[in-house]
Amino acid sequence: MNPAKNTICLWYDGAAEEAARFYADTFPDSSVGAVHRAPGDFPSGQVGDVLTVWFTVLGIPCLGLNGGARFKHNEAFSFQVATTDQAETDRYWNAIVGNGGQESACGWCKDKWGVSWQITPVALTRAVSNPDPAVAKRAFEAMMGMTKIDIAAIEAACRG
Repeated sequence: MNPAKNTICLWYDGAAEEAARFYADTFPDSSVGAVHRAPGDFPSGQVGDVLTVWFTVLGIPCLGLNGGARFKHNEAFSFQVATTDQAETDRYWNAIVGNGGQESACGWCKDKWGVSWQITPVALTRAVSNPDPAVAKRAFEAMMGMTKIDIAAIEAACRG
């Protein structure tokens, strides 16, 4: 297998395969590829434990590394998922939050492994970048009060 020229490497505390399988079950154009077991003992595991998992999330090649508890995910990195409607927004949000994740603000949430996700409707992106600054400001202010994005509320804010 030839890896992609550029791959996102995500550090997990022993759950890389579980996370990869969840992503593959949740998002289209996502899959789990090779699962590699450690050929010897390592600081957070033993010979035969899953060491790395090659997977794809929404077409993005990733490598899950079971590196142990030393490093934690934070909001400095997130997957931003553009959604087309409220049903798709709800589906991804509910899958992540409902699987042990947690809500955050403005369309952000974390999965149970601590990876941050921005579930961002295209309608929101268009609204906050509207050429009319008053419309953009109303949409932005509406978004600031939300956890999961409510497209109807964003559209209402745009109308004033």
